[in-house]
Amino acid sequence: MLSRKGIIPEEYVLTRLAEDPAEPSWLLFAMVWWLIAFAHGDLAPGEGTAVPCVTSIHSFSSAFLFSIEVQVTIGFGGRMVTEECPLAILVLIVQNIVGLMVNAIMLGCIFMKTAQAHRRAETLIFSKHAVITLRHGRLCFMLRVGDLRKSMIISATIRMQVVRKTTSPEGEVVPLHQVDIPMENGVGGNSIFLVAPLIIYHVIDSSSPLYDLAPSDLHHHQDLEIIVILEGVVETTGITTQARTSYLADEILWGQRFVPIVAEEDGRYSVDYSKFGNTVKVPTPLCTARQLDEDRSLLDALALASTRGPLRKRSVAVAKAKPKFSISPDSLS
Repeated sequence: MLSRKGIIPEEYVLTRLAEDPAEPSWLLFAMVWWLIAFAHGDLAPGEGTAVPCVTSIHSFSSAFLFSIEVQVTIGFGGRMVTEECPLAILVLIVQNIVGLMVNAIMLGCIFMKTAQAHRRAETLIFSKHAVITLRHGRLCFMLRVGDLRKSMIISATIRMQVVRKTTSPEGEVVPLHQVDIPMENGVGGNSIFLVAPLIIYHVIDSSSPLYDLAPSDLHHHQDLEIIVILEGVVETTGITTQARTSYLADEILWGQRFVPIVAEEDGRYSVDYSKFGNTVKVPTPLCTARQLDEDRSLLDALALASTRGPLRKRSVAVAKAKPKFSISPDSLS
């Protein structure tokens, strides 16, 4: 089990289905019908000649049955309102109106319960920024996705598209050219098991539309947008939900990596959502993936520089360290 900590908005809590208000309503109006019959003398024995307000009401049980018949419009025929009591006619109208309101509330609650797909999509969150950094010696485009609810998304799939302006060899300008790009995750393929926040990444290789993307291209003037779509089935309702986000060129950070947010505490895993979008700088070559494939020495030079960096700082610190006191040989004689 995952113990998730962090700031979870209260509106993400599932709304419970309201309790059925029909039964208290039946009891209330049953008491009203019984009081009307009692006040008119319909419950007194030996009163067979007088016209009752409601026929065939002899006890509270029969008044309760009549209340059910009125509210759900069953009408078995044994009990009915007469024109003897105007108050009984008024109560009949009031109970019909209350019954319609109760039915409308129940239908609204059921519809709200079954229409949770839109609200469920609001609990699927994406990192504010995407990053490009090295993984297994290759430049990768990475993003983080998570779920705020404890109920899981079944059969979750994720896909990504690059939308940019292109020109065909014939000179045709395509303003919104969409290209699907493959994604990698811990499970493999587009299917994901979203039990904890995952880092989804795309390897920028020769078949990737980001193969010639350089750090200098990540500015707001660049005509580039990466759309991410997450689809799945809501566990509680079985309705398909979809969450979408997109990253513009200036929302992609080069040479950074997401910080870890999953930790093990007392044999249980906890997720700190307050650090969900935090990143940290890591050594990354400032070149395109094409240039890195053509010249792998850039990667070797980067690894060599990262290993020499701390040693050089440590030697400088030692060189600057000077003793506060000095002892001359003459003072020892």
